[in-house]
Amino acid sequence: MITNINAFCVLLAQQQPMVEDPKAQMIKSFLMMGGIMVVFWFLMIQPQRKKAKELASLLDTLKAGDKIVTNSGILGVVLSIKDKTVTLRSAETKLEILKSAVAEVTDRGETTEVKS
Repeated sequence: MITNINAFCVLLAQQQPMVEDPKAQMIKSFLMMGGIMVVFWFLMIQPQRKKAKELASLLDTLKAGDKIVTNSGILGVVLSIKDKTVTLRSAETKLEILKSAVAEVTDRGETTEVKS
């Protein structure tokens, strides 16, 4: 029995190592990179696109009287809206900011425009 095991080990040691096909190795590499890209898409890019769509719809529905928070943390009430800017009142100050600086709407105001 021991001689059979020894003979088997000697045969295994004498076998030539299997050389993998270079084309198959290249295909495996491409499939692995493709899989990583798919995972990257679902974990990073897709949630960012969803967030951008939500922000765009938020800016489209923005109206006078809404209470907002800007990216820099300024709280204010929207007075008027132009193409690219929003005029808001914060405390006793009237500010004009870019629409892209609006982070969130904290409270929806009345439908009538607020007088400044």
